[in-house]
Amino acid sequence: MNDLNDQAFLEYAISAARQGASEGGVPIGGALVVEGKVLGVGFNKRVQLGSAIRHGETDCLENIGRLPAKVYQKATMYTTLSPCHMCTGAILLYGIPRVVLGENETFMGAEDLLRSEGVEVINLNSQECKDMMAKFIKEKPEVWNEDIGL
Repeated sequence: MNDLNDQAFLEYAISAARQGASEGGVPIGGALVVEGKVLGVGFNKRVQLGSAIRHGETDCLENIGRLPAKVYQKATMYTTLSPCHMCTGAILLYGIPRVVLGENETFMGAEDLLRSEGVEVINLNSQECKDMMAKFIKEKPEVWNEDIGL
């Protein structure tokens, strides 16, 4: 993949994050892509569903449903924010070899763990992703602080 393709596929995750924000949730989205085809998207539903585990990436995986291992092994997970340890675990569990993230300034997830397990991690440093999260953190600090354990 090249940067242009990565940016185009990140747009699916950004769109999902916008949907989550429009519902009053945390604006984090994910999209799973295999061989140039978007298999599905998801967004953080922790607020909307009162869920402990429906983050952007895990919601994406849940929305797609169970796939053969060989499909995951050719996939790229696109996410608007650096994956937390739980989402990193899901990526590692399913053998997803590549993660493209929008940004890691508002939250640094377990990127080092992904890399240590051989996953290619690419940060597109998307200003749109940064702005979306910064706006959410400013407008709903109590929700964000609860998410990160403050």
